[in-house]
Amino acid sequence: MRLPKTAHTSRPWRIHEIAGDFRIDDVWALPTPGGPDDLDRLVRQFTAGDPAQASHLSSPVPRMLFAVRWRLGKLLGWDKPDVGDGGRVRTLRDRLPADLLEGPRGPDMRAMPFTSVYQTHDEWVAEMANRTVHALMHVGWVPDGADGYRGQMTVLVKPNGVLGAGYMALIEPFRHLGVYPALLRAIGRRWEASAGEKSAGEKSVS
Repeated sequence: MRLPKTAHTSRPWRIHEIAGDFRIDDVWALPTPGGPDDLDRLVRQFTAGDPAQASHLSSPVPRMLFAVRWRLGKLLGWDKPDVGDGGRVRTLRDRLPADLLEGPRGPDMRAMPFTSVYQTHDEWVAEMANRTVHALMHVGWVPDGADGYRGQMTVLVKPNGVLGAGYMALIEPFRHLGVYPALLRAIGRRWEASAGEKSAGEKSVS
């Protein structure tokens, strides 16, 4: 479910003090019900080592659209190393205060070019940059209003000039109508499956 931007801005996230020059593109409630300490489990799901098991690529619509995007980027040189974070733009890790810099960084995503910036008990941030945009994926862990918790994903972006602004406007309908709905369904399916695996493992141990 898509949420208002205030669902992100109203929470005391550490990202607010670091990424004030990024704009919020989307905020989504994730279908990942759990307990107060389950963010790490969700992060491990996002950063699954096997691309075939990564929830963001396990649905055909996002997989097709991402494939088109990577092919286009290769042809136009949008994703060369020298235009990514550490190249065209500085990594967000250069902005971190000492406590976050010394704390857990979190795992990188292996199926997509996102690099982890930091992870806390209730926040995980990963970044990517190319010739069109510097983008952040913020995954928070929030109360669900029913004595439980769930994930909340916010996408923050800083488009690169006219090219970046035009590209973001071009892909907006595809993201909202095709990518994100399928992505959220895939995340929910994988979360439910992993909950079943966890329950089965606990029963076998006992």
